[in-house]
Amino acid sequence: METLKIIGAFILLSGSIFIFLGSLGLVRMPDVYNRIQAGTKASTLGTLLSLTGIALMMPSWWTRLLLLAIFIIITNPVSSHVLARASHKAGIKLSKRTVSDKYKAYNQSKEEEEHGNES
Repeated sequence: METLKIIGAFILLSGSIFIFLGSLGLVRMPDVYNRIQAGTKASTLGTLLSLTGIALMMPSWWTRLLLLAIFIIITNPVSSHVLARASHKAGIKLSKRTVSDKYKAYNQSKEEEEHGNES
């Protein structure tokens, strides 16, 4: 039993490190889109690792922690997608270092297709 608590503590610590690195990414990334990605990916992994560590340390909580993990797995990608799409539609510019804007290219091809169908 003591071994599970030690393993859980190490997994909890690694989750905390991922959350810290995600928050560092929020400060260091050049534009909104990169910040959304850094924050979402690191917070998802960090939170899931933290919940796993807590589940190993407190086995009686595993059902509640599993529900939290499922909620996080579903909501984090959806919320980051919605934020990125809203930012793009609001006209927030990408960083000068960004190589391509696939969403803009997709919208342009979609508009050309719609105009071609109207003729």
